[in-house]
Amino acid sequence: MNKNSKIYVAGHTGLVGSAIIHKLAESGYTNLLYRTIDEMDLTNQAEVDLFFKNEKPDYVFLAAAKVGGIMANSTYPADFIFQNMAIALNVIHSAYKYGVKKLINLGSSCIYPKNAPLPLKEEYLLSGFLEPTNEAYAIAKISAIKLCKYYNEQYKTNFLSAMPTNLYGPGDNYDLENSHVLPAMIRKIYEGYISKSKVVLWGDGSPLREFLFSTDLADALIFLMEKYDSSDIGEFINIGSGDEVSMKELSNMIKRVLNFDVDVEWDLSKPNGTPRKLLDTSRLTSYGWKPKIKIEEGIGLSYLDFVKRYYPSNIF
Repeated sequence: MNKNSKIYVAGHTGLVGSAIIHKLAESGYTNLLYRTIDEMDLTNQAEVDLFFKNEKPDYVFLAAAKVGGIMANSTYPADFIFQNMAIALNVIHSAYKYGVKKLINLGSSCIYPKNAPLPLKEEYLLSGFLEPTNEAYAIAKISAIKLCKYYNEQYKTNFLSAMPTNLYGPGDNYDLENSHVLPAMIRKIYEGYISKSKVVLWGDGSPLREFLFSTDLADALIFLMEKYDSSDIGEFINIGSGDEVSMKELSNMIKRVLNFDVDVEWDLSKPNGTPRKLLDTSRLTSYGWKPKIKIEEGIGLSYLDFVKRYYPSNIF
C-alpha cells in the first residue's frame, strides 16, 4: 500500500473497523472508503457489486460481521450463519471481480474445534467438533477462510485471512443481549455498583480467555497488509496477546481497575462455553509484531468509552 491507495474498510463503524480507520489515518493513509449500512447492505449482492464496480478499491479490510456473545449466538443461529456468509461471499467475490490488489478477511478464534490442543495452532482448523453455542458463526467464518484460499488457488488473488482472539476496546458493543463477555462484564459491574446490587455473571467463572485490544489488532492487520502476501501467510494467521485470564479473575480485575466494590454471583445454570481458548501466535510474532496494550490499561480505556457513551452525565 502507498499513502494514496484507495482502501475500503467494510464494517467501519464496528469495534475493529473503527480501529482500522483510525490507525490508517494516523499512519498517513488519506484515500479511505467506507459506507454505512443505510448506504450499502453488505448482504445484498447487487449493492456490493455496484460499489466495487464504481469505486474499484485497491485494498480491502473485511471487518464487517454480525457478532455477539453466547446468548445471541444461541438464540439467532440462522441470522449469524446467513448474514456472515452473505457478507463474505459478496465482498470477496466482488474484490476478485474488480481487481482488488489485496484483501484481509477477519475471522474469529471460535473457528477452532472445542477440544483442540492448546495453544491453538493454525493447522488445527477442522480437526474436530466445534463449540455448539457458536457453531453457526464459526461455520460462516470457516467458509470465508476457505473462500479466500480457493480464490487464491484458482484466480491467483492475494486474499489473506486473519484470526483474532477475543477483542475489546473503544466502540465496543455493551448491549447485554448480544455483547461479548468483557464489555458485558464492564457494564454489569458498573451498573451493579451504581445501583448497589449484586452482579450475576454466567457460568462458574472457570473458563480461560485471551483478550486483545482493538487498536493492537488494527496495528497487526495494517502490518500484514503492508508487508506480507497470501503466499507468505498461508491459509490464515492467528492474532492474539499470548496471555489468558479466567472469567473470575477478569471480574476481579475489572472491579480493581474501576475501583468498584460489588458482590458477584456466578449463575451455574448458564453455560460456560469453551473451557479454554488460547491462540498460538508464534507465526505472527516471528514476523516481528507484538501487542502494546496490557489488559489492565485496556479495561480502563474501555470503561471510559462505555461511560462516555452510555452514562455521560456520570463522568467526573
